[in-house]
Amino acid sequence: MSLPALRYLTPSHPLAVFDSFYRAGSLVFGGGHVVLPLLQAEVVPPGWVSNEQFLAGYGAAQAVPGPLFTFAAYLGAVMGPRPNGWAGGAFALIAIFLPSFLLVVGALPFWDALQARAQFQAALRGINAGVVGLLLAALYHPVWTSAIHAPADFALALAAFGLLTLWRVPPWLVVAFAAAGGSAIAALQ
Repeated sequence: MSLPALRYLTPSHPLAVFDSFYRAGSLVFGGGHVVLPLLQAEVVPPGWVSNEQFLAGYGAAQAVPGPLFTFAAYLGAVMGPRPNGWAGGAFALIAIFLPSFLLVVGALPFWDALQARAQFQAALRGINAGVVGLLLAALYHPVWTSAIHAPADFALALAAFGLLTLWRVPPWLVVAFAAAGGSAIAALQ
């Protein structure tokens, strides 16, 4: 029996959490930002995490080095129902990384043969092209739609983008700048 079917047959919150993070981890290809809309759809609508907590955690995850998948640990820790706290963070982190580990273990013996096939290379190029669209979708919703409401918000986002790309300011400093700028904009309104 598959995990999603078991989730709906068994009214277990820990099983629902594991299924949500495992499924998000198994559907991601090409970068952690692709997982953002998947995770939001899994944790915000059922009320496990508020949209504000979700976006705050995403902002904090951008300020620290490492894979965006570690954002799952934050979500597991701040979740309303149990498992939460340290146990919930570890539980969500294991669930989101497990599909990748299983894929590596399963594909490693065949990797050299797969890599040499033109069809496999073409499939990877197609998947990578699709990931670009998913990344843009992740930027637009939930990030853009929840953060850009006025020209001042757009100016702050543009300034943060410039700091990151043109002046190569460290991401943690840009996040601090954007938080201070957002607070200033809110105080002026």
